[in-house]
Amino acid sequence: MRNPTEDTPSSHCASAECRVSAQRALAFLADGLQLGRWALGCWQTEAVGDGVVRGHSLFDDQPGYVRPVMDEARMTVVYYVGGTPDVLSPRISAVVEPLAAADGADESCRISLLATRTPDMDNARWLRLVHCHEVEVLLIQARLDLQTASPRTTPLASSLKPR
Repeated sequence: MRNPTEDTPSSHCASAECRVSAQRALAFLADGLQLGRWALGCWQTEAVGDGVVRGHSLFDDQPGYVRPVMDEARMTVVYYVGGTPDVLSPRISAVVEPLAAADGADESCRISLLATRTPDMDNARWLRLVHCHEVEVLLIQARLDLQTASPRTTPLASSLKPR
């Protein structure tokens, strides 16, 4: 009989290009409070001490703890994750790659979220993580775009009112 996990990859990478400098993207990814604005498994983070943040899963409302650790020389952030703040394991990595500006465009970079499947992760949990990362890189891209966008003079809601 065939093992159902044989057909499922043991690692996953999701990437998106962002129109910010690599340094700005790296700082954003390393900020635990910002993590709570894009990580579906650790929403609305709050600091709990020693670089650890606590958030809640949008799937089951369970608390999760994360310590983002940045390596500026390697342009990476490793996310140490766990159910309690004192037992965290390196589970997810983010990599930032500077990109050459094209056609006189501003600085840009590629951000990638890398995950490795743990032996205790069933197929359903792994596939959910893969799908989340596909969405999360887009959320990161949108959040970084919002930070660089010029402020609107008219709020969006008022511009949509019927005349």
